[in-house]
Amino acid sequence: MPAGTDLPGCHPALKAELTFPLAWGTSPVRDFGAWRRTARAKVEEHLLVDRQDDTPYAPEYTARSDGDGYTRELVTVSLTRYARVRGALLTPHGAGPFPAVLLLHDHGSRFDIGKEKLVRPWYDDSRLAAAREWADRHFDGRFLGDELARRGHVVFCADALGWGDREPLTYTRQQALAGTLFQLGSSLAGLLAREDARAAGFLAGLARVDTRRVTAAGFSMGGYRAWQTAALSDDLAAAVSVCWMTGLKDMLVPGNNTLRGQSAFHMLHPGLARHLDHPDVASIAAPRPMLFLGGARDPLATAEGVRAAHARLRAVWRSRGAGDRLRTEVWPDVGHAFPRRMQDEAFAWLESATAAPA
Repeated sequence: MPAGTDLPGCHPALKAELTFPLAWGTSPVRDFGAWRRTARAKVEEHLLVDRQDDTPYAPEYTARSDGDGYTRELVTVSLTRYARVRGALLTPHGAGPFPAVLLLHDHGSRFDIGKEKLVRPWYDDSRLAAAREWADRHFDGRFLGDELARRGHVVFCADALGWGDREPLTYTRQQALAGTLFQLGSSLAGLLAREDARAAGFLAGLARVDTRRVTAAGFSMGGYRAWQTAALSDDLAAAVSVCWMTGLKDMLVPGNNTLRGQSAFHMLHPGLARHLDHPDVASIAAPRPMLFLGGARDPLATAEGVRAAHARLRAVWRSRGAGDRLRTEVWPDVGHAFPRRMQDEAFAWLESATAAPA
């Protein structure tokens, strides 16, 4: 490796020590149910944010308006005791109860829009141009939330801390926010994880929703959030993760976003890597249906790293006799994007995986 491209100090030795001893198949816990409980408890321990189960959601809704085959409203809820969070809630026309999707937005180093990256902002024309530009760049001009609602799903998408209505960050302020939370004995990634799990519970608890058919989906950091929420919440029946799955060691290379000290903090649980790798955490969701899609031209993760992580996931699902419930694909001509042809495949898979019981 050329001089100056690697980090100084002892990190190669520390990296070599990462053996992920709590991973399924390596862990001394051989009963899968017991392993899931043990692994989830270890993840929760490293979130550094307490569970928020006793915090009332106390939802406040705005007036509804009509979209194309669905109604739209904003709802403000307490996902934790620390803040009220506003989200977009779309409901198909009809009697219900409906299947539902917790839609989780990406990072993208763009903070003025959050939920608006995925749901067309009918409530704020000033954000519409930015939202359209984002949809054009990553999703072939489609707002994923609106499309899912047209297809018959209730959709809930809220702003993560630092996006949209929640005091939008700048790129450099992320480190200050993360550092402040670390100083307070907490964690930015842990807060995000707790909020997402609580959002799943809020969505599953709505009378308009079929509690057996609640899912999560996201692109980029939203993809990370989707499989992480599936690992932490039993409210989800399935999840779709696009352009975020690889092994930690494959990310610890010069130039990777994980080492930049900005966006990395949204996905960094201090100390967890001494126990579990990313695919190990995602495997806590087994044997529920999961779809992982990646692009071979994605600059944020090597195709080799993605395929290796997918192989580890498949081994876990096969060990549960549920290999058919896991689907992993790397699209050879796709970069860090979620084009319409990939969306259509993902949505069809989601509808099949959560089909109403006979």
